[in-house]
Amino acid sequence: MKKFYLSAVLATAAFGSLLPAVQADDHDVEYAMAIHGGAGTITRANLTAEQEQAYKDKLTEALEAGRKILKEGGDSTTAVIAAIQVMEASPLFNSGKGAVYTWDGEHELDASLMEGLNGNAGAVAGVKTVKSPIELAREVMEESVHVMLSGEGAELFSRQQGLEQVENSYFNTEHRYQQLQKAKETIKKSEQPEQQAWEYLDLDYKYGTVGAVAVDKNGLLSAGTSTGGMTAKRYGRIGDSPIIGAGTWADNDSCAVSATGHGEYFIRFHVAADICSRVKYKGLSVSEAGDEVIHGVLEQAGGTGGVIIIDAEGNIAMPFNTEGMYRGYIKGEGDAHIAIYNEDE
Repeated sequence: MKKFYLSAVLATAAFGSLLPAVQADDHDVEYAMAIHGGAGTITRANLTAEQEQAYKDKLTEALEAGRKILKEGGDSTTAVIAAIQVMEASPLFNSGKGAVYTWDGEHELDASLMEGLNGNAGAVAGVKTVKSPIELAREVMEESVHVMLSGEGAELFSRQQGLEQVENSYFNTEHRYQQLQKAKETIKKSEQPEQQAWEYLDLDYKYGTVGAVAVDKNGLLSAGTSTGGMTAKRYGRIGDSPIIGAGTWADNDSCAVSATGHGEYFIRFHVAADICSRVKYKGLSVSEAGDEVIHGVLEQAGGTGGVIIIDAEGNIAMPFNTEGMYRGYIKGEGDAHIAIYNEDE
């Protein structure tokens, strides 16, 4: 059995936080999970009470889907996928059904999955017709000799594996379409409209991702991430979410991480793996390692976003350097804890 507690750090930036330090009840906890639904300019002024409750309800549903598997003795990988699929199917998040639009008015989806026991991993990038990209990431991990597949090849493989296919229009949502129109107007007015969209767009256009990390009753870690990418992305742009080490990482000797943020920075600074390396080689706690990377390395370089982190003992950290991050955790059979804003407990 593992003693579980939620550790925290003091934020070193104007924005950025964890759920505050919480000492769990004095009993053993067999499993734990944390999830995120994206980070960004998330403030009380930007959400109605109804919208806020809708996010909380869906995050709770995702956690409960993972808990059901973990409680019954299922493995952390299956639990991570179950939680992510709840969010992939919801128009609230930039993943699956709610994915943002590319410049050309389509959806290109990315996902990755990693297991901490032996480093097994699978990832897909730029897929358009697979209903659940995270499910395809698992198929790549378990049924192929590769780690990452992209585009038409990944879609062909998904059909060979019998995964559910949809028309690209399945991922359409009106609010994401309006985001695309506003983004294109902004970009066309810029000095160099041919440049990548991230140069000219507000933070809300740059990221929005879902992810989960978990430790099961056997102490095994897994992490997964799924995204629709960046609004108005062009030229086959791929962010950090499908890149093992940047957006997703799991190692039983250190921790498991899923990231959300400005992908170019998470790729350049290998954020997910860097956090776990600091745990493994410097002996830092997940809170200390997450703080060093998110509020130190990433922020100093100009990168924004956050991560969820869990170790094999069940310690969880959720640092972010934006105004908010949709996030939550469970520990054993205890209540689901959900937070959205920087100041949330």
